[in-house]
Amino acid sequence: MLEGKAVMGDTDMKQTMKEDALSLASKALDCFDVTEPTQIARFIKKEFDRSYGSGWQCIVGTHFGSFVTHCSGCFIHFSVGSLTILLFKGSVGEPAPPRTDALANLDSIVK
Repeated sequence: MLEGKAVMGDTDMKQTMKEDALSLASKALDCFDVTEPTQIARFIKKEFDRSYGSGWQCIVGTHFGSFVTHCSGCFIHFSVGSLTILLFKGSVGEPAPPRTDALANLDSIVK
């Protein structure tokens, strides 16, 4: 189990689901090399889909940023060694607010 080895970031999962996530990450790391983050992510995602219903997303890597909308109680972010794992069940967010002139100006600068 990764409980002692994992460095916990943010989570709003109940303890049992959190333990499942850590256990699956441990199994994935036993099955796949750390150089195969896509395989690790696929393994964890499919197992969570099977156990907790479809709609789970998993991101595994060494350097990435994220900004996601998730279902309440369905988010965990932790690191194991050099890998960071983000696991969440997607949710439909609130409608985007109308664009402001500042955002429109940023779009024209970026293009």
